[in-house]
Amino acid sequence: QVQLVESGGGLVQAGGSLRLSCTASGNTFSTYTMGWFRQAPGKERELVARISQRGGSTYYRDFVKGRFTISRDNGKNTMYLQMNSLKPEDTAIYYCAAKSPMATMYSSWGQGTQVTVSS
Repeated sequence: QVQLVESGGGLVQAGGSLRLSCTASGNTFSTYTMGWFRQAPGKERELVARISQRGGSTYYRDFVKGRFTISRDNGKNTMYLQMNSLKPEDTAIYYCAAKSPMATMYSSWGQGTQVTVSS
């Protein structure tokens, strides 16, 4: 399994921006489909966006389309989530996760980074 570490969370006013990073250990990062998830207090964890192994294919949930951008740099073993036009309802712990090619579920998770959007 790959080890994942998120960074870049913080407190921002509504309408502001943050960029999250997820850095992976080892030399197999490019073989994983990667995803960003979030969990708000009292709610279940939900997928935010995902990106294919080489970055050519991305998927976004409707609630972040047009505001968030997922990307990856396989040379740096890092995935990013650029978050613009943030809303208070985006407040959550954000997690990155990795899914190996033949797997149906994400098997490696980071520890999470808190994003708080004030109104």
